[in-house]
Amino acid sequence: MKVFYERDADLARIKQKRVAIVGFGSQGAAHALNLRDSGAADLVVALKSGSASAAKAHAAGLRVVSVREAASWADIVMLLAPDETHEEIYAAEIAPAMQAGKMLLFCHGFSVHFGFVVPPSDVDVAMVAPKGPGPAVRAAYEKGGGLPCIVAVHQDASGEALQTALAYGAAIGCGRAGMIETTFKAECECDLFGEQVVLCGGLAELVRAAFETLVEAGYPPEMAYFECLHEAKLTADLMHAQGIAGMNLKISNTAEYGEYVVGPRIITAATRAEMKRVLEDVRSGRFAQAWMAEHRAGGVNFKAMRAKAAEHPIEKIGAEVRRLQP
Repeated sequence: MKVFYERDADLARIKQKRVAIVGFGSQGAAHALNLRDSGAADLVVALKSGSASAAKAHAAGLRVVSVREAASWADIVMLLAPDETHEEIYAAEIAPAMQAGKMLLFCHGFSVHFGFVVPPSDVDVAMVAPKGPGPAVRAAYEKGGGLPCIVAVHQDASGEALQTALAYGAAIGCGRAGMIETTFKAECECDLFGEQVVLCGGLAELVRAAFETLVEAGYPPEMAYFECLHEAKLTADLMHAQGIAGMNLKISNTAEYGEYVVGPRIITAATRAEMKRVLEDVRSGRFAQAWMAEHRAGGVNFKAMRAKAAEHPIEKIGAEVRRLQP
């Protein structure tokens, strides 16, 4: 594994470029503000007409233009709109302006790795992906630090794509923590698998199932919430800071013993086999194709699943419990 730091990047490289940030959501806002504060003077935020984010960008003192105008003007275009919109945004607004010498940047490999965006061969294509949400990227930068990030080069037309990507990463603060070099394939497939099996899919379903088990057995839902959801963050924070072995030194011996004897009863051979099937769905592109088909169809099933999840009893109890906490 190769890791680069601020000392390995030339910030002047970004200061000499015209940079367009497409999107001003969680990541877009953090990238734009950090770039500006690092001295990237030729910077615009690119938004579609009527975007509610335009007012926020203007309030932050940033220049806002259309995506088509930004793509024509910029040397570097960072596409930070939602993954599922990349295909249409790129085809309609960005592709006509892609010329030799430009760079197309991404924060996730999804649209390039699975072929939804196919840039011309004479432009640089790279990734700078902070390992954390936008607000954390901004907060770490403002404190003088940064979050680690993934850097990858998909297409090096100029021969300098990695150097430019490192300069961009350093400008948003990631050079202070470490910029890990990998590939679009590795980042994309690991990221999707981790989200689905652990961080979002696995964790959320585990929490809901455990909550339901306690409530159905007659325990107070407030206690079930604390034990199954509230304390999950505290344990995850310990893992994040000290690893799983370090976490085990901070919890009770009773809890640690329960981890060893009960964990394998929850994550069984059948669970591990299902994880392999999930990984194959990711690697083969089946998940990507299914998600894009859902998006193109208007997201009807996606919206229904979101609404159903929001109606789960743990959400009502959680809102009540959180209101009681200072």
